[in-house]
Amino acid sequence: MTEIRSPLPGVFYAKPGPDKPPFAAPGERIHVGDAVGIIEVMKQFTEIRSDVEGVVTSVPVADGASVMPGDVLVTIEES
Repeated sequence: MTEIRSPLPGVFYAKPGPDKPPFAAPGERIHVGDAVGIIEVMKQFTEIRSDVEGVVTSVPVADGASVMPGDVLVTIEES
């Protein structure tokens, strides 16, 4: 099990826009380099990408929630 953690504090966005599907949803296959979310810090947006391939098992942070460095954003079962 791999945990993708927040590298910085900010607001986590699980979707690229309000009417868009999430970057990563439980049960979905993720590939190396796929975006799993965005963190906004003072109007600057940082895309968070996976460095492993596998299936998303959870996205424990709600869309629009505040995160701190080290918070788990997505868990992936590697394959």
